[in-house]
Amino acid sequence: MSQEHESVELVPDATVSHVALAVLLAALTAVLAQVSIPLGSVPFSFQPFPVFFAGLLLGPLWGGFAVLLYIVVGLAGAPVFSSGGAGVGYFLGPTGGFLVGFLLAAVLIGALVHRSVDPKSFSEISSVIAGAALVLSLVPIYGVGVPWLADVNGISVMAAASAMSLFAVGDVLKVLLTVGIVAGGNETLAQLQ
Repeated sequence: MSQEHESVELVPDATVSHVALAVLLAALTAVLAQVSIPLGSVPFSFQPFPVFFAGLLLGPLWGGFAVLLYIVVGLAGAPVFSSGGAGVGYFLGPTGGFLVGFLLAAVLIGALVHRSVDPKSFSEISSVIAGAALVLSLVPIYGVGVPWLADVNGISVMAAASAMSLFAVGDVLKVLLTVGIVAGGNETLAQLQ
């Protein structure tokens, strides 16, 4: 007795793909956050790379979800922040503003590149627009991170900005490297979607 059953799709395949890639990028953010160099109260790390790619590959909604997932896991106590940091206390410390800035940056990149809540195929993304979005993503990262750092450390915003100038140079280099990857790897990155 063979019975045929109609298949019911409970969750669309695209949603499953977006969630899986978001989880992968959140995990990659956690891993690259551990590759850090302590420089004062804010470590220099490689965690911006997956933040950039979250917005580029997943758009504003799912890219933001990937970074939010990373932050929530860290807030819950998993040692995923730079140098194994975790918890609310770490988040409320000098680097918390940069974590919030990462979330805003991923959403901004996704919104500028995809111009829709739904991500378009990576092969349809212009390298010039992606590059401009990546450069602009530094605005919320530093726009939230520097005043937060100043407030937590009890220093002026100008003193905090001065302390972060070396980091800004490093982040511009990270943006340039990401733009190079985008320009040279459209087909490979499109397959990740």
